[in-house]
Amino acid sequence: MAFAPNVREQELLADTFERAGSRMNRRELHAELLSCICFAAAVAGVWWLRPPHGFAPTPAILCWIVLVVAMMVRFETPFGFTVPTQLAFVPLLFAVPVALVPIFVATALVAARLPDVFKGEVDPARFLRAAGVNGWFSIGPVAVFALAAVPPQHAGAALLVGALAAQVAVDFSVSSVLLSIERGARAASQLGDVWVYGVDAALSCAGLVVATQIHRSPYAVLGLLPILGLLAVFARERHQHLERLLELNNAYRGTALVLGDVVEADDGYTGEHCKSVVQLCLEVAEKLGLEADRRRDLEFGALLHDVGKIAIPKEIINKPGKLDPEEWTIIKTHTIEGQKMLDVVGGFMREVGRIVRSHHERWDGAGYPDGLAGEAIPLEARIIACCDTWNAMRTDRSYRRALSFEVAMEELLRSAGTQLDPRVVQTLIGVVESEQAQTAEESVESTPPGVVDSSSAAAA
Repeated sequence: MAFAPNVREQELLADTFERAGSRMNRRELHAELLSCICFAAAVAGVWWLRPPHGFAPTPAILCWIVLVVAMMVRFETPFGFTVPTQLAFVPLLFAVPVALVPIFVATALVAARLPDVFKGEVDPARFLRAAGVNGWFSIGPVAVFALAAVPPQHAGAALLVGALAAQVAVDFSVSSVLLSIERGARAASQLGDVWVYGVDAALSCAGLVVATQIHRSPYAVLGLLPILGLLAVFARERHQHLERLLELNNAYRGTALVLGDVVEADDGYTGEHCKSVVQLCLEVAEKLGLEADRRRDLEFGALLHDVGKIAIPKEIINKPGKLDPEEWTIIKTHTIEGQKMLDVVGGFMREVGRIVRSHHERWDGAGYPDGLAGEAIPLEARIIACCDTWNAMRTDRSYRRALSFEVAMEELLRSAGTQLDPRVVQTLIGVVESEQAQTAEESVESTPPGVVDSSSAAAA
């Protein structure tokens, strides 16, 4: 993830921040309880392979203290956080028998989370994640050394690299499975966080230098604390940056909702119409495979596509009959007025303004205000135009009743290739036909046995 995360990463970050202070649901609890049991079994397996022997307490305690400090330096990622544990974990591997390493790691993780629990920022049940989930990174290396029957301090370069590779493989595999169960995250989406393992590899080099001296100079590990202090400053700045970014996104969304409420207060039909178009647009966008940032722009554009009508006199907006040429000229300015309003908001709302400006352009170039045609019209604007047309036909207007599903479908198909983008039309047809079929199925299921549906009777 870059320092400035994209829209999808921002959505995941917001979910991660919210989950951090919330109670675990049953799915999370069961998944992490199972992880803890498997972690305990893995620790027992390593213990059985290589039972621990005596060790010097001073290096072990000092490494554990530095490890606790390292685990308190958190850099948020879309699916959680990463910590510079390698600086202390590598020396710990050299300081204690491998069978005890996961136990030292688990207790350090718990100790690092205690302040957050006392402050009420973390649900105590999330200690499960602290010990039995986040501690899995220690299993891969100790398993390699246990199976090879070679202590870390006697290992060659190949074995050390193999231990690091095992650490990455085990940690990524376990976290991927848990995130898939708890949050429905696909493995492909989690690949955006693999950069943290590159950081781990880099920090392992510094940790290895200290590890080779850990028994001769135990206090050398304390020399890592200034580095962790510097990383803590960077982590805090990053956290504040991400919080401000998410707050800004909420501010944009709040602004859009307020503008939507203003539109609805000014003209009830227009406000309700815009909200109805939003969901339809998002369903079409999903079928077309739009990326997260474009779906966000589309959502805001659909909600605010008629915001410029605030500047149009109410007597024109609510006129019960057809508009005369002068009135039609005035009402066509609502796309430009909408763009002006959103340009004032700034940020990505300028792109939303461009979409709002173009949502009355036509595929054949006969639309307004710029006479754009075909692919020159922003795709988001083409989606809004199509969904806007469908919704308008399917709702009552001041001058006519709503069209039936069949008649509206015929009109939609007739507009494909002239007014509307044919590809978007076909996608929309798939969405509305699916919804129509689902509605009909629910209607049949809700009809009591022996009762004839009135619409079917009338059709017969």
